[in-house]
Amino acid sequence: MSKNFELLQQADLSAGRAGAAQMHAPVAIPARNGNGRAPRLNIDRVTEQETLRLVQSIFLTAGETPSRVAMFSGIDSGNGCSHVCAQAAAVLAGSVAGSVCLVDANLRTPALPEFFGVTNHHGLADSLRSTGAIRNFAKKLGPDNLWLLSCGLLAADSSALINSEVMKARVAELRQEFDYVLIDSPPLNTYSDGVILGQLADGVVLVLEANATRREATLNVAANLRAAHIKIFGAVLNKRTFAIPEALYRML
Repeated sequence: MSKNFELLQQADLSAGRAGAAQMHAPVAIPARNGNGRAPRLNIDRVTEQETLRLVQSIFLTAGETPSRVAMFSGIDSGNGCSHVCAQAAAVLAGSVAGSVCLVDANLRTPALPEFFGVTNHHGLADSLRSTGAIRNFAKKLGPDNLWLLSCGLLAADSSALINSEVMKARVAELRQEFDYVLIDSPPLNTYSDGVILGQLADGVVLVLEANATRREATLNVAANLRAAHIKIFGAVLNKRTFAIPEALYRML
């Protein structure tokens, strides 16, 4: 029996534990509707509840300094990080009155525009090369409080722009313009972009792939993040497969 992902405890990023939250199979993201606006994600009730558990633990838990900017990053390529990030943004936007901006900062292999059926034109990379309010580079999706800042026009210098003072200024501007910001970054085991972006966020959600992500790689990435003083909100075990029926799994 397969599930989408399992939320892992922050203290143990290398393996799942009985009793952790599970999610249903990956949800389909429909194309744009007739009026040209991207519809909400088609998320079933159980998946929505488990995704809400994730976003509540990051953004909606009472504290002295509530988190407002979270980075989602896979350990390796193909972990499904972009899908997890998009799903979290949609559920958060449907749960709060404040504005939510989903940022495609994966300037190497962007995926978010395709999920929502919008173009990649005029996005983050463009904002780093020009002036103008950051909101002018974002696209409004559905619901009305959900925005997407796609990666924009890619060029030879696109990745270098991540490690720039302009990028710091743009993230600071995103904090001012939107109530919540979710950033989809390149995989941490391959590129340094995620560490740079993580230092601009309030914390990081790691996305692992069941039966694929190596334990050693996960622990090394976690150690590097902590050495850079980057908070780890937790981890998501994606593409989890149960060897026994779910009903019995929940009884363990």
